[in-house]
Amino acid sequence: MKIPSELRRLLQWLRPAIQRLRRDAVCGCAGMVVQLVAWALPMSVPWLIVEDVASLPEIVLALTVPLVVPAAATPLLTRVQRLRFGALLGREITGPRTAWRQLSYHLLAGPAVAFGGVVALGLALAGLAAVTDYIWVWGLPLSWRLDHVGYSTKAAYVTLGGLVLLAIAYWLVGALVRLDTRAATALLGPVPARELERRVEDLTESRAGAVDAADAERRRIERDLHDGAQQRLVSMAVNLGLAKATLKDLPDEAREVIEEAHREAKGAVEELSHLVRGLHPAVLDELGLDAALSGIAARAPLPVRLHVHMPERAAPTVEAVAYFVVSEALANIAKHAQATRADVTVVRTGDSLRVVISDDGVGGADASRGSGLAGLAKRAGSVDGTFDIRSPRGGPTVITVELPCVL
Repeated sequence: MKIPSELRRLLQWLRPAIQRLRRDAVCGCAGMVVQLVAWALPMSVPWLIVEDVASLPEIVLALTVPLVVPAAATPLLTRVQRLRFGALLGREITGPRTAWRQLSYHLLAGPAVAFGGVVALGLALAGLAAVTDYIWVWGLPLSWRLDHVGYSTKAAYVTLGGLVLLAIAYWLVGALVRLDTRAATALLGPVPARELERRVEDLTESRAGAVDAADAERRRIERDLHDGAQQRLVSMAVNLGLAKATLKDLPDEAREVIEEAHREAKGAVEELSHLVRGLHPAVLDELGLDAALSGIAARAPLPVRLHVHMPERAAPTVEAVAYFVVSEALANIAKHAQATRADVTVVRTGDSLRVVISDDGVGGADASRGSGLAGLAKRAGSVDGTFDIRSPRGGPTVITVELPCVL
């Protein structure tokens, strides 16, 4: 049978609502069954075994069993409810939980939602009966219809009322499922504060892993450049130097080309050396932070007084951050501070590495203006470090960075 296009479009428009209703109805009915097993059966059994004239212990037993049984079965009920939400709604509720929060759901929230489901079911049945009023009427004898003139109008009102009841039931089912999901997430899941702590720990671990991975990648690139491209350039520069020194009978034009190529090769080797040191200095891994910072101080365009006291080495990533902080800070001082000297102090105290860089320049440095100081603050923050700068007009400027030694 061919379905009319208008009916097909109507069914396609109603399909999401029907699928959502089916999902919510199945989830709600499953919850009602769980509550029936958890509440109705424990509540009815004591009264069934009590005699007509009940004694006080029997009455107390009949009143307490409906509370004791769900409380004792709390872990099992929690697992069942979590399975219900995961299987029917795709909502995973996991993590540690507290007993009193579980009891709040099983003794209060769950039964209240189940009662609302019973109300929604009653409304749906009443609405369905009212919507099919014409079918019931046409099933009556013809004499009854002839004796009740105007029944069609009354049936139309009843049908309209049934549609209203069905709409209310549809809305109520969805609202109850949403309420049940929120209550279960809040009461059967982990405590929000603990969940937040767990997420912070996960983010901290993932960020530390990303920082370590980036540092390892810089080390790999440094090794590849040092052992590959840099060695090739050095070899080429040496060969060009030998050619310039030994080939005396070449034309002047050829000698000029060789000399120019030799100069370019030496310049490329020098630039690549700076690039390699900027990626990750090999001396930092081999000899430690003291030796690496000594190299920076020796190459600085202004006098630098360096003091390093590290009884134990810090984590490699932390040492790399400290190295680049000092390197970039000295570059900023040489470029902007108009200083005549700089002081660098690196001291490890317990699990903290303190780096202080100061100069006698003009001051006025401000990390909020988007200068290179903002990059220093981000480098320190990448390992949960702190960054502080004090730079009044006229100087001096003091940069203080504290880094955790162990990530």
